[in-house]
Amino acid sequence: MIYVTRKEHFNAAHRLYNPNWSEERNQEVFGPCANINYHGHNFEILVTVKGVPDPETGFVIDLKVLGDIIKRELIDKVDHKNLNLDVDFMQGKMASCEIFVLEIWKLLAPAIGTAAPNAQLHYIKLIETPKNFVEFYG
Repeated sequence: MIYVTRKEHFNAAHRLYNPNWSEERNQEVFGPCANINYHGHNFEILVTVKGVPDPETGFVIDLKVLGDIIKRELIDKVDHKNLNLDVDFMQGKMASCEIFVLEIWKLLAPAIGTAAPNAQLHYIKLIETPKNFVEFYG
């Protein structure tokens, strides 16, 4: 099994906030991340696909194609957007990185499977800050 990874980046804002809680409780649990005016990040994402190289191309997946999928399915929808307000697939969901990466998986996995039938999405690493990131293996 071969694993190939594409790294991309985007900028987005969000707010961690539970609407069932008081403003005080949100501040207590989420701190400055509950700011009513939101806050932003320069996100990085690493998308790893696994499979057996195609005997004709030598590719598990063409990395240009993978980059195009990430751009079309994710970056075009979230870059310079507010995850809470502007992003359809995040509506009604907590905009934590943990929930965000789950929703990203739902976008990318089928598109990758269509583009490269002998490959599958293996892993996503979503980096929110130099100190904070989430990893998801599906």
